[in-house]
Amino acid sequence: MVNHKVVSRSEWIDARRQFLKQEKEFTRLRDRLSAARRELPWVQVDKEYVFDGPSGKQTLTDLFDGRGQLIVYHFMYDPDWDAGCKSCSFWADNFNGIGVHLNQRDVTFIAVSLAPLEKLRAFSRRMGWSFPWFSSFGTDFNYDCEVSFTPQDLAEGSGTYNYSARTGAMTELPGLSVFYKDEAGTIFHTYSCYARGLDMLNGAYHHLDLVPKGRDEAGFSYPMEWMRPHDMYGK
Repeated sequence: MVNHKVVSRSEWIDARRQFLKQEKEFTRLRDRLSAARRELPWVQVDKEYVFDGPSGKQTLTDLFDGRGQLIVYHFMYDPDWDAGCKSCSFWADNFNGIGVHLNQRDVTFIAVSLAPLEKLRAFSRRMGWSFPWFSSFGTDFNYDCEVSFTPQDLAEGSGTYNYSARTGAMTELPGLSVFYKDEAGTIFHTYSCYARGLDMLNGAYHHLDLVPKGRDEAGFSYPMEWMRPHDMYGK
């Protein structure tokens, strides 16, 4: 931040107008990318999954809550952990409360984790979240969505994440999956993204990208080292 270029207001306007051309180019490219995403082929979901939720045992069909489109955020929470992932908690602070708006566009938004429902409820109360959160404990859902990994996966290096061979020792990784249900009740998996693909869900990061210091993460051993659950800053 030392010795940053400082100019007159007119020069600043000229520079800003030039940069606006790049921003508009990016916006148009993003629109084209979003359109191409919607044109991707789908795969039918043939397996039955049963989740634990506020209303007891619920199928994947039930999770649509009467709508035709379902977004699932795969929240990292291993059954052996005492709390949910701090980075997923940062993401959750950004999408908590948006469900009512998505509902108006035929979309249901939920989170799913491998940890038992009691742990999810306790952590949700602690964080003050209101989004629906379901447990996939005892099912193949997380493994089929390639966000949870068995000891055998880790030992053999046989897991897959972000469409590549799995590396590292983490039992849980973040992701998002989208499903569509047609009028006959058939469910299709339409899209999933992982890793940096999840950046688009985090409004706070996009705000940080606007300020002079940006995300300001260069001095850490890994980019999100600074993050804490929102009730842990200053402790």
